[in-house]
Amino acid sequence: MKISFYSQELIKKQKTGVGWTIYHILDNLSKIKNCDFKLDYFTNGYKKEQLNEIMRFEEKGFLLNSCNRFNDIIYRYLWNIIPIPYSFFFGEDSEITQFFNYYIPPGVKGKKVTVIYDMTFKVFPETVRKRTLFFLALNIKKACNRADKIITISEFSKNEIIKYLKVEPDKISIMPCGVDQNKFHNNYTIKEINEAKKKYGIEDEYFLYLGTLEPRKNVERLVKAYSLLKKEKFKIPKLVLAGKKGWLYNEIFNIIETEGINADIIFTDYVDENNVPLLMGGAKAFVFPSIYEGFGLPPLEAMACGTPVITSNVASLPEVVEGAALMVNPFSVDEIKEAMLHIMESDELANQLIEKGFNRVKKFTWENSTRVLLQIYQNLLNEVKSNENSI
Repeated sequence: MKISFYSQELIKKQKTGVGWTIYHILDNLSKIKNCDFKLDYFTNGYKKEQLNEIMRFEEKGFLLNSCNRFNDIIYRYLWNIIPIPYSFFFGEDSEITQFFNYYIPPGVKGKKVTVIYDMTFKVFPETVRKRTLFFLALNIKKACNRADKIITISEFSKNEIIKYLKVEPDKISIMPCGVDQNKFHNNYTIKEINEAKKKYGIEDEYFLYLGTLEPRKNVERLVKAYSLLKKEKFKIPKLVLAGKKGWLYNEIFNIIETEGINADIIFTDYVDENNVPLLMGGAKAFVFPSIYEGFGLPPLEAMACGTPVITSNVASLPEVVEGAALMVNPFSVDEIKEAMLHIMESDELANQLIEKGFNRVKKFTWENSTRVLLQIYQNLLNEVKSNENSI
């Protein structure tokens, strides 16, 4: 089995969900010894230290297949104008080439697979950057046509892809995300948690939101709900907003200013990956009222850390948490406020959610995700052999 992975997302210093998906899948594939795995990536425009993450995979048995002829960003936007074949940069000796971020460029040899995580750009286009909308408008249908298999991460997302992109159901396979349970667990010491809290200026009890500050994540209503709670109950935990500023983030800070709750909200900016489970483990509750998710991994990660979770009753989130979280209507500020109040006032409820969370998260491992992916690859190769034998 010869498989290439377009791995440009590994080069980013601050990984997003796509970057972590690639990392964990490749890390688990490195344990498979009877396959030839190759990482394709551009190096033009990157400093040597930016390539350290991807270089480590050479020690894990991957062939590094770099190209310095072109910059990856320029290539992605130019291939619709000048369709230089992918094989021109990276060769054509792989049986399968895997892409992880919605697109498939022209001129890829062998079987082609891509991952489409959700339909945010169709359902909530106003929450997506214009340049991203432009790129997807040019490329998403082409990717669906070029793909031999489309992978998505939940039953919800599969149905959304069928609905909005008119893809045949048999062309789509589901590979659920996993939780890195070597990192996300409840065995950290109080000292370790307190040291992480200190780094981000957290001293008291706190509710935690972790994610990019952008409209789709619904942080504005979370802040409004917190303000209502503050007016109802004078002494409440702080609200920690952990994550980098995204598109239209200013509205969140305008609300904080208008409501006069600056002293009660802590903004950490991007949190180092090693501190994420510590902040989750120290929280009174993890609050994730997102309007739209293709999967929604952070609630599961918080569950693994032994923290009760409040999340939305829409999109993929009910499918993912399946009764192990307190569910709210994300469009209702009152419901979000009431959920935080329930956690504050009922240790019994919090403990029930913690126990349910531990049981739920056991079902989601990157080892399981990787097994699903390998079976998808094997099925594609079996199709090739079947077609060859029928000729």
